[in-house]
Amino acid sequence: MRDFTLTEFWVIAGSFGATLMLSAIAFVGGSLAGLLVALARTAPMKALRVAAAAFIDFFQGTPMLLQLFLVFYGLPVLGWKVNVWVAAAVGLTLHAGAFLGEIWRGGIQAVPRGQTEAADALGLGYGARMRHVVLPQALRMSFAPTVGFLVQLIKGTSLAAVIGFVELSRAGQLVSSITYKPLLAFGLVAACYFAICFPLSRYSARLEKRFANGH
Repeated sequence: MRDFTLTEFWVIAGSFGATLMLSAIAFVGGSLAGLLVALARTAPMKALRVAAAAFIDFFQGTPMLLQLFLVFYGLPVLGWKVNVWVAAAVGLTLHAGAFLGEIWRGGIQAVPRGQTEAADALGLGYGARMRHVVLPQALRMSFAPTVGFLVQLIKGTSLAAVIGFVELSRAGQLVSSITYKPLLAFGLVAACYFAICFPLSRYSARLEKRFANGH
């Protein structure tokens, strides 16, 4: 058994960066995937709508833990050997893409139909209409729930520990196992998560209130 010293403190603090990096990769990748999913869900072609709906249903209907297992153990079966960084990033990106796609689909459909009809009357094609008229308003309306989902995604990175990714929770587990001071180790881990998530949660709540008041 070892004492809880500065070395153990820095093991946990060092994993803080890994959690932030994984969250950023998953959120950026998930945003790109989510935009494609949202556009497909509202596309005129039925085949695109059905494919996007199936993608969303799968990732919203299965646990994130299972999705990480499927990516980590499934890709090597298909001939792609991936390390834990890639597996965690791909799994969380797909998960984020499904949820952000559904959030932004709601934003697109919340844009008043009259504005789409006005864009059509001006001769704007589908791409120009979405880029200049619909998406700016849809993303603005979806901003608060998007920030709220980011908080959930950051906390969800803790599940990457099950495939061996060393982030905050896994680092806390490792330190706890060698110091036998789980309360101190996981208390520090909780403080790190709180330092990231609490400001974002407050920001999301403030945005919701601001948009509810019509500003």
